[in-house]
Amino acid sequence: MSTLSEIRDLQANLGKSIIGQETVIERLLIAVLADGHVLMEGLPGVAKTRSIKTLSNLVDSEFRRVQFTPDLPPSDVTGSEIYREQTGSFDFQPGPIFGNLVLADEINRAPAKVQAALLEAMEERQVTVAGKTHRLPDLFLVLATQNPIEQEGTYPLPEAQMDRFLLYVNVPYPPAENEAQILRLVRGERIGNESEPAPRISQDVIFAARREVNAIHVAPSAERFMVDLVIGTREPQRYGGDLARWIRLGASPRGTLALDAAARAQAWLTGQDFVSPENIRAVAPACLAHRVHLTYEAEAAGKTRSEVIDELLRNVTPV
Repeated sequence: MSTLSEIRDLQANLGKSIIGQETVIERLLIAVLADGHVLMEGLPGVAKTRSIKTLSNLVDSEFRRVQFTPDLPPSDVTGSEIYREQTGSFDFQPGPIFGNLVLADEINRAPAKVQAALLEAMEERQVTVAGKTHRLPDLFLVLATQNPIEQEGTYPLPEAQMDRFLLYVNVPYPPAENEAQILRLVRGERIGNESEPAPRISQDVIFAARREVNAIHVAPSAERFMVDLVIGTREPQRYGGDLARWIRLGASPRGTLALDAAARAQAWLTGQDFVSPENIRAVAPACLAHRVHLTYEAEAAGKTRSEVIDELLRNVTPV
């Protein structure tokens, strides 16, 4: 079986447990293939946590969950030095960040000191404690969730940390036609009528898929389109008055790198060996929405970041 076939089987198995969220499933797979982190936002009960746990059950990986709270110390995430009386020495006790798939649940409920503890791990793939550096696993993804409606007792993520997420995924309510399927699925799980669990794919399949994704061809015209999109967030006046009034701060070069990685992963998933403008358009909202900061005028008009990126896509055309 080819690597692509195994990843598509993984996608199909995710769809059996996460009903009505095909776009969310694709975004999660793109993050796995592009070796990037995901920030998931959605109302309670829309399967944010279920999506991540199901993914971990289908991949040969160690799943770790951190429930972020205002009193959580950084050492509960990264780990700490423990004194061993028997030996008279300190030993490092790894924290939950040393898993393969790490769920940072309600990440915006932790104060800045704890959020900052994630920065080195997410960017450098390592943790430094007591002057010693500890490498994280080769397969390492942070999948963070946050609730958009409960703002009391929360700490908005700083721009530096938002920029470290490859993708921002908004998890909507499932379509009405899928609601009964969800009901039957959960009812079956409660009474023990689940189907046989799907086989877990090995990490070697993930790494092989990543090598194939990295080999996807990106033509100069596709590169130009990605750069034009990012420059459009920094110089929105090029594309009309609305964008100029709505965008206060544009994407950093990480936005361009995210577009490149995610577009190649999306092209590979669809069986292409090159990146097309359609692949770039498909991933642009997830790559750029959390990297664009809106003006007060845009917020007063009820504009969302995703809507602003959609408007940018209507104005920026491939060369």
